[in-house]
Amino acid sequence: MSEDEVARTLQAYESDADAYVEKYRTESVLARYGEAFLEALEATGRTRVLDVGCGPGVDSAALEARGYDAVGLDPTESFLRAATAAVPSASFLRGDMRALPVATGAVDGLWACASFLHVPRADAPATLREFRRVLDADAVLYLSVKRPDLAARDGSDRHFEPYRSAEIRDLLEAAGFERVTVTELDGWVSAIARTPAE
Repeated sequence: MSEDEVARTLQAYESDADAYVEKYRTESVLARYGEAFLEALEATGRTRVLDVGCGPGVDSAALEARGYDAVGLDPTESFLRAATAAVPSASFLRGDMRALPVATGAVDGLWACASFLHVPRADAPATLREFRRVLDADAVLYLSVKRPDLAARDGSDRHFEPYRSAEIRDLLEAAGFERVTVTELDGWVSAIARTPAE
């Protein structure tokens, strides 16, 4: 995938931002599918969570409601405006997940729900190392991507990099994550992983 495809995906979101905001505000994926992530995070006793690809902030709102200190990150200005209005208690940053504007070891959890799949495959290993960089020791990562069969059915102008379970596991382990658990449900591959303890 070229940078042109990255730009095209961003443009697809910006050009129909109101529709995407309405779509993504209908349900928190964190509230519905994030219990294993939240349990792992709760066990650490720490609260700083980076919501990568936060969109209009629905999962950031769910994190805040559960008592976490959420910071949302997205490259789409329209989404960040909507998120800031909807979740004034959270912080939001504009940025590219391939080069996070976040200090090393600054967060305890990283939630990347249906966002990592827009990263060019050639950039995937370095992006996961970037996730690893901003996470503290014994921190928790969640990411979800589409399987190849589901990605092929998306009719939008957005680009998706589909993955199989074994590919995600291999990428996470190569990036330095441990205790990797990968599951599949309804065409989605989800993973929870930990950074090494000190």
